[in-house]
Amino acid sequence: MVTERGLQVLRAIVQDYVETHEPVGSKSIVDRHSFGVSAATIRNDMALLEDEELIAAPHTSSGRVPTDKGYRVFVNHLAQLRPLSGAQRSAIESFLTDPADLDDLMVRTVRVLTQLTGQVALAQYPSFARAHLTHIELVSLAPNRLLVVLVTDAGGVSQRIAVLPVDVDDADVAVLRARLSALLTGQTVREATDRVQMLIEGVDDTDVDKAIRPLAGIIGEELAEFRQERLVMAGAATLARREQDFRGSIHPLLEAIEEQVTLLRLMSEMVTDEHGLAASIGAENEAFGLPEASIVASNYLAPGGTARVGVMGPTRMDYPSNLAAARAVARYLSRLLDEDDASR
Repeated sequence: MVTERGLQVLRAIVQDYVETHEPVGSKSIVDRHSFGVSAATIRNDMALLEDEELIAAPHTSSGRVPTDKGYRVFVNHLAQLRPLSGAQRSAIESFLTDPADLDDLMVRTVRVLTQLTGQVALAQYPSFARAHLTHIELVSLAPNRLLVVLVTDAGGVSQRIAVLPVDVDDADVAVLRARLSALLTGQTVREATDRVQMLIEGVDDTDVDKAIRPLAGIIGEELAEFRQERLVMAGAATLARREQDFRGSIHPLLEAIEEQVTLLRLMSEMVTDEHGLAASIGAENEAFGLPEASIVASNYLAPGGTARVGVMGPTRMDYPSNLAAARAVARYLSRLLDEDDASR
């Protein structure tokens, strides 16, 4: 059983190791922290922490470093989120203010987060599966070519050019627009997908119906894109700068960044606390092929539901600062999306 002082010694070891990247010894703890006890007493506390597998010796006769289990105890019980500085908060606000659209906002989000933390930044797009289709626009580009624009109430926008098997005039375009709008606007993305399929199966041989089929096909494909989970990332180059923090190769992390599917699953399955914060540390990511990486994340709110923004890096990371940065960015992102939704 670890004593209260033992847990505070663990906190000191985690903080000093993250700061110095050097194994931490009892004398160093006595010199750097005000425990009011001797180095011999600290050594006893460290022996108990080692028995509990919370710290380990990387080399014979060296100091100690936290284990993945030690980082978990630290994050769950000992980490105190550090408030962001005024400069950091100003950077978030200036970086995220007045984005061109949702894509621009998500790219800005990961860029500012990687600048704040020095880690790989990850952000899930809001889920559009429950979003409602609010607008369908058809713009004539040529007699047999239309620009199809779809807009959802969660900020999703799609633009796609449709090539038709027949020529259509302005009156035909108005009929097509009215027919599609009546059928699909106000429906959720999921419901609209079902209706599009019914429309494709029920068309006739008139010129308008011949035009409906390719339009419905394109709309169905774009609605499917809305339903797919998406992830945007920044800061992959930070892994190369931190390669010495990984015991093995960083290639599994680079592959996960390239493929995204693994990271989407991991981000989705992380369990958050009552504040919407989550951490998945080292060996806890073994099932995802990322046993040497840690991910910390914070929920943010969007019209389509809850999604997450966070950072990924080595287990030797500054958890309190990274969690605080993720939470601050998530809160600002939630506010922006709420204001955008209210203005619609």
